[in-house]
Amino acid sequence: RARLRCLHNSTHAVRCGEGGHMIIIAGEIDFDTKENRDRAVELGIPLQQASRDDEPGCLAYCFAPDPCVDTRVQVYELWEDETSLAAHFEHRNYLNMRDTLGSCGIIGADNNKYRVDLKEPVYDDTRTPRADFFTG
Repeated sequence: RARLRCLHNSTHAVRCGEGGHMIIIAGEIDFDTKENRDRAVELGIPLQQASRDDEPGCLAYCFAPDPCVDTRVQVYELWEDETSLAAHFEHRNYLNMRDTLGSCGIIGADNNKYRVDLKEPVYDDTRTPRADFFTG
């Protein structure tokens, strides 16, 4: 499956773009209270699992409590391409997640999408972390 191919940690670059670029969604959602944040996280678990299991092109889908801001959820999604993300926005999992989170006291949000043209490991063959793109 594409999920295994895209998420394994190889030491080789993967050029993205043949058939569409991968898309990362990263952001944060702020709630009025920690209790509402925790309720949103709990209610979202089955919807996150459903997106991962049921939606082609969903490589990662995680709404998790921020360990430093007790009223914030960190958002991370990874989509195979624009087509799979567009389908997600029409899917019942997205619509249910949006409605669920919206019922939990959201006071602000900042979510952004990023188009990926190259994927490389963070660590090289010597297990040294690298900021540069060293295999492409």
